[in-house]
Amino acid sequence: MLPDDRQPVIIAALRTPVCRANGVLKTVRAHELLAPVLRRLLSDTNVAPDMVADVVIGNAVGGGGNVARLAALDAGLPVSVPGLTVDRQCGSGLDAIVLASRLVAAGGDGVYLAGGVESISTAPLRAHRSRDGAPEFFARAQFAPGRYGDPDMGAAAENVALEFGVSRDRQDAVALRSHQRALASAAAGFFDAEIVALPGGSGPDGAITAGSDDGPRRGLTAAVLARFPPAFAAGGTVTAGNSCFDADGAAAVVITSVKRARELGAGDGLLVRGTDTAGVAPQLLGIGAAVAAERLLERSGVTAAELGLVEFNEAFASQTIACLDQLGIAPERANLDGGALALGHAYGASGAVLITRLLAQARRSPVEGQLALALISIAGGMGTAALLEYRNLS
Repeated sequence: MLPDDRQPVIIAALRTPVCRANGVLKTVRAHELLAPVLRRLLSDTNVAPDMVADVVIGNAVGGGGNVARLAALDAGLPVSVPGLTVDRQCGSGLDAIVLASRLVAAGGDGVYLAGGVESISTAPLRAHRSRDGAPEFFARAQFAPGRYGDPDMGAAAENVALEFGVSRDRQDAVALRSHQRALASAAAGFFDAEIVALPGGSGPDGAITAGSDDGPRRGLTAAVLARFPPAFAAGGTVTAGNSCFDADGAAAVVITSVKRARELGAGDGLLVRGTDTAGVAPQLLGIGAAVAAERLLERSGVTAAELGLVEFNEAFASQTIACLDQLGIAPERANLDGGALALGHAYGASGAVLITRLLAQARRSPVEGQLALALISIAGGMGTAALLEYRNLS
């Protein structure tokens, strides 16, 4: 454990609703999603805006221009506070928090705002220039050279299902449980305290306010899931029903040293015990999270059985099951309030949503010293994991 003036701790975490792309938030740009979250974080923790050392934000498909800086200024932070935007695709939000934790551990003893944001709805059209200068539009960036294979996400999910023997029945069961848990947790009010409501688009009755996640499906059953055809390969097992959907959203945390957290009057938080990012074969990109988590747990001297809370980004049920199987974690132990299969995948924000969920879960049933793991697989063949520990700071 690091000394208190260098031990990173997350003392607050908030998110927007996670809403289907091209839905209620379709006109809200990335910085407009993030700024209200940053403002609320400062208000909730009594952190003066000029105390913030940096704003570190992940983003995957935005238009560049440093959305972290733009959102910080839009949130009312002074011009003296800088901003840094991180792009590790799906892992961007978690990696932004990892980077901020390392700044604290290196002796930064400041207060950092870190997280991620994605507005898939307002993402710019992207194009290469042809030889004559004309635009050649493309749907997604290249993640790996052709000689390594650069599969689309769905094809990669099929590769993982085949390589690790993940059956269609198991995938559908994980998807159904994700929706059921998300619906139950929403009904119980578990998400209320962590969500910052947003103004959405305009409807027939005027402005729409987005105050809750709109992805979980009440009518979903095992029978309904069984009717979905393979979405990415003939005879495959990955379907629209056991895959995530694209979403808009933002999430961020306040991270600082234990020493500074106590000075701010924080009562508890999640210590960052360790982090890891690993590379794997791009064809099997979905397994990246497991490789990173294996190395992290081994280095930390922690077994999977010792983990109290686990949040995995459910981009696809196949990779969720494959990664958790490899780690020796029963899938039902993860994502207690549902995951991206039900809530949606807001790319650069999703890793920060995992941390927001873990802090909320730890506070809901506080157990001193409880260990938590956040992990996410990443396009191009990577994965990031973070090991956390709930602590009373008073």
